[in-house]
Amino acid sequence: MNPAFYYVLFFFGALVFSVAIYGLLLRFIRTLGVRNLDELNMVRWTSQTKPSLGGLGFYIMFLLSFTALSMLPLEGVDLLNRKLLGIFSACTLGFFIGLADDTYNTRPFLKFLGQLICAALLIIGGVYITISGSIWFNYLFTTVWVVGMMNSLNMLDNMDGITASVCVSALLGALVFTFAGAGEPAYSFVFYGILAALVGFLWYNWHPSVMYMGDTGSMFLGVFMASVAILLFWNNREPTSELVQIRQFLIPLMAFVLPITDTTTVFIRRIARGQSPFVGGKDHTTHQLAFLGIPDWGVGAIFSIGSLVGMSIGYWIYTKQSTWTFENSLVIIIGYIVFFVIVQIIYEIGKRKHEADMMASAEIQEA
Repeated sequence: MNPAFYYVLFFFGALVFSVAIYGLLLRFIRTLGVRNLDELNMVRWTSQTKPSLGGLGFYIMFLLSFTALSMLPLEGVDLLNRKLLGIFSACTLGFFIGLADDTYNTRPFLKFLGQLICAALLIIGGVYITISGSIWFNYLFTTVWVVGMMNSLNMLDNMDGITASVCVSALLGALVFTFAGAGEPAYSFVFYGILAALVGFLWYNWHPSVMYMGDTGSMFLGVFMASVAILLFWNNREPTSELVQIRQFLIPLMAFVLPITDTTTVFIRRIARGQSPFVGGKDHTTHQLAFLGIPDWGVGAIFSIGSLVGMSIGYWIYTKQSTWTFENSLVIIIGYIVFFVIVQIIYEIGKRKHEADMMASAEIQEA
């Protein structure tokens, strides 16, 4: 039977299952990730208390994907593949790091230590970025990427539907890459499973949401999406050169253009204010768009469309592998710089409008 039939059948079956499993989780688990109201108001856009169940569904579907993969007669699939084992172990640890944080609110140092171990498990499994002739530099860069992705997606999970939408766009791009011959058959199967889990989750997480993904979800997705990027986006390089290649950086930059831009913006601004960049707050790009009067669902739509556009540019870069020039790289870099500047302008306008609104509200209360 055509392998495509198994992929399509599994995706729709997994989609139905994910919607059902989230419905059951909502029925029986109401307190996971629900913390005190002061902390909630500091980090979350909405002060409503909702259970953080997204990560549980992601991991259940992750396990189901591996189980189904072992049962289906697909050629070229080896579950004892070193890379698959590395991804499985790292994502499992990422899930439990998030679960511990949602349950016990663990210390940042312990979370960071767990993220370093996730990166180490991927490297041991042979899933690492090759950008130079130095293996140790490659390991170090991979660690920075994995830890950065875990924190970036965690920080981006501040409004309904944002992080899940970004990951859906990147996974759709990854599947297109596999259609073009990149990766291995087993990767595609797991991608379909997580894509179904994300779409099913968005049914409950799109504004107005009834659940969050929580750290359980964002930590798991951070490791998983970092792995996807390493397998399909980062390692598209010319095999004849040992030098760092500019083009190699552009595909993952475009695939995750919004999380990278938002995290960079927040880090720079918090450090400039003398504030820890790791302390949550309502100072993300998403919040500034909302301060401008864009409804929550509109912010989600902007991030969804922006992520799809970025991923499309990333795929265009991939298709030009044999004809890529320095001039092409320069155009993409200049385009990104312009985009980054536009984001900063929008950020400033939203910030000033919010400050003006707060001042006007305070004056009304005093009067």
